[in-house]
Amino acid sequence: MKKTIYFFILIFLIFATSCKAQNTYKYSSKSEKAIKAYEQATTYYDSYDNENALRELGIAIKADEKFIEAYMMKGDIYADQKKYEMAITNYKKAIEIDPYFFANNYLNLAMIELKTGKYNDAKNDFVAFTKNKNSTPINIKRVEYFIKQCEFCINAVNNPVPFNPVNLGDSINSIYSDYLPSITADEQTLVITRRLPKDENTIDQNNTEEEDFYVSHKLNDSTWSKAIDIGPPINTSGNEGAQCLSPDGKDLYFTACNRSDGIGSCDIYYSKRIGDTWSIPLNMGPVVNSSKWDSQPSVSSDGKTLYFASNRSGSKGGMDIWKSSKNEKGEWTTPVNMGDSINTNNGEMSPFIHPDDQTLYFASTGHMGLGGFDIFYSRKDSNGVWGKPVNIGYPINTFADESYLIVNSFGNIAYFSSDRPGGKGGMDIYSFPLYEKARPKRVTYFKGTVYDKLTKEKLAAKIELIDLKTGTTFIESASDPLNGEFLVCLPTEKDYALNVSKDGYLFYSENFTLTGTHSNSDPFLKNIPLLPIKVGESVVLKNIFFDTDKFELKPESTTELEKLTDLLNKNPKMEIEISGHTDNVGEDKYNQILSENRAKAVYDYLINHGIAKERLSYKGYGVSKPIDTNQTEQGRANNRRTEFKVIETSPK
Repeated sequence: MKKTIYFFILIFLIFATSCKAQNTYKYSSKSEKAIKAYEQATTYYDSYDNENALRELGIAIKADEKFIEAYMMKGDIYADQKKYEMAITNYKKAIEIDPYFFANNYLNLAMIELKTGKYNDAKNDFVAFTKNKNSTPINIKRVEYFIKQCEFCINAVNNPVPFNPVNLGDSINSIYSDYLPSITADEQTLVITRRLPKDENTIDQNNTEEEDFYVSHKLNDSTWSKAIDIGPPINTSGNEGAQCLSPDGKDLYFTACNRSDGIGSCDIYYSKRIGDTWSIPLNMGPVVNSSKWDSQPSVSSDGKTLYFASNRSGSKGGMDIWKSSKNEKGEWTTPVNMGDSINTNNGEMSPFIHPDDQTLYFASTGHMGLGGFDIFYSRKDSNGVWGKPVNIGYPINTFADESYLIVNSFGNIAYFSSDRPGGKGGMDIYSFPLYEKARPKRVTYFKGTVYDKLTKEKLAAKIELIDLKTGTTFIESASDPLNGEFLVCLPTEKDYALNVSKDGYLFYSENFTLTGTHSNSDPFLKNIPLLPIKVGESVVLKNIFFDTDKFELKPESTTELEKLTDLLNKNPKMEIEISGHTDNVGEDKYNQILSENRAKAVYDYLINHGIAKERLSYKGYGVSKPIDTNQTEQGRANNRRTEFKVIETSPK
């Protein structure tokens, strides 16, 4: 987004400071030549002919070096042209000649100083305005906000946060503008937006530009492959931008404008990757998109909530952040405004929801900041309420516009785009270590490939990640039908059950303990072999839990038991034996009885949940069938297990 002069517009509206309105008082000059040139300059200024206006003002000032109005108009013109230092010089000259001539000269000067990061000067000039005898009480009251903003900015500059941005280099950045990064949870795939001429062979400043997506893959810990055009059907001859890559890299949400299937000026589109191929993008439809501007999507790690920016009806300011959620049918629901915690009566944009699903980063001109758009973060509490946004701090934020910040899954590295000096050309992508206070909760991930254990064929399987404490499904996903690959995020400080299933196969279960002293942010990398339903095949039920020396099923076992019940219901001819096993600690007879009682507990659960007892049997094996060494704690833990074995698949 181009730079804005929002505060100038605001202050000009509030205080009516434009020289064009100054026709009710006597000129400060007595020189007829100066007045004639000034009035001619006013005519040019009203016609937006700044060049001739400045020429006439030069004549006026040469005729009378103390012509206050001429300096004021020069200040206005240079402010319009964003030549801020020259604007400051002329406003200061007008004040120097007579500080009481027009009190609002202090406001024009202070707003430009605020806009350009001269916070101490801005505060002094705002204060000078409040003390000026010609200032009105109502305007003095309004200026108090800007004094507080200056104090906030001064404090921020005096207490900088750690910030050491590193350019991602020639593989990612080009001679054109590269911006809006999005990255997968494993940080192996990076997608960026690049703005370049439609015809790269044409050197023409008026040549039409377009936005396209480029993709790069990690080669090692610090090197990226050369970013290449993501190609059709994603990129077209039109503009594609403001994309969001889902944490597993399978889903791409992005913005396209003025398409034939568009609903508003800009709409959000969706595409899915199967193998190495992206599906034809689809407009997300009239439930998500409106007749207005809808853009800058960001999707939660479970794929169930979409955050985006929009100026649709119901927005509190020019742009607000909205969200849409998937219902139980997998349909996107009517978007709702994020409310007063996030949105203001100014502008909010570029939302990024971290994979922890509890930390939202966004840009705003409405919350207290250092000028223009600043980056903020807000955290969601256990009741789903978003907390007061926190300015991410200086020098990440400056007097310029900052936006489009994303954070990796581990929460320690942030990526953003900037046109700072020293870049490759236009805007570039940078990364930097994110300081501790602004970090989200750490998120790790489980990544691998699902395959048939016997044939090695890659499989499309259902993958469920379940909160062991609540039994609720946290993520429901699927492995790729072509290559069997999957990636699911695992926010820390929770314990999870993983279930991988496919019709015609025995399911696979796993658990991840990520709470308390067992918390682990290292990724889990493991390929998942699924066994076809076949007599003699067995499965370890890794999410069946008992207390030490007990055989009462713990509540956390319910999820696994439900999956086993579901498997038996889907395969009504299958018969199984449930077996209990222990380590070698304690007497063999005791372990035998304990293992049998644990197997019976599962047997009883299945019967109580509608499985015919004729299809079930149970047996305790005690220490007789270890699958690991009993010389280590981990080995003994593996030996303490509950299994089921297929006895029959088609009884006579």
